This record gives sequence, structure tokens and C-alpha cells, in this order.
Amino acid sequence: QVHVTESGGGLVQAGGSLRLSCAASIGISRFNAVAWHRQAPGKQRELVARITTGDATTYADSVKGRFTISRDNGNKRVYLQMNNLKPDDTAVYFCVAGNSYWGQGTQVTVSS
Repeated sequence: QVHVTESGGGLVQAGGSLRLSCAASIGISRFNAVAWHRQAPGKQRELVARITTGDATTYADSVKGRFTISRDNGNKRVYLQMNNLKPDDTAVYFCVAGNSYWGQGTQVTVSS
């Protein structure tokens, strides 16, 4: 079984920044697509950002211009840089490798 692990969540004030990191037990670089999803209380799970082996990226409209997904192939990690955070960004953020392997999530809380 592939184990996916996220880190970097925390509590920040609105307008602040966080960088989330994702790693996989077999190496995140082996997956042709890695995505970040988020789940907020009372809301449906949302695709936040996705990156492919060719480094093509997609973003949800709600985060476009504020979040950046990137791949660190040398260190076998995928990052989600989150800038200008808003309270609506509060959620558990999940890294999803290959559309099938989910991490346990990391909590991001943005205060007003």
C-alpha cells in the first residue's frame, strides 16, 4: 500500500501564508498526477490544485492567483504554496497521488 503524508498546516491570520508538503512512500515523483483537495466542515470536498509529470497545473477558481502547486523531483515532494489566505480557505487539506492514494490530511485554519 502507498502511504501519502502531508505536513505544513497550521493556524494563520487572514492574509498570511503557509506551504504544504506532500510525500509518498514510494516516491511522489512516480505518480503522473498529484493533487491537493480540501474538505471544510459542511462543504463538499473540493479539488484545489493538480500537477502532472509534465508540470502542467490546474487550480480551482477560488484559489487561482493565490496558491501555487509545484513539484520538487529531487526531494520527492509536491508543495502547495498558499498566499493571501482567507478564512474560507480553512479546511483539512489532502494530498492525492495518482487519483487513488490519499493522505490523512493536514489542518489549515485561517482566522479573521
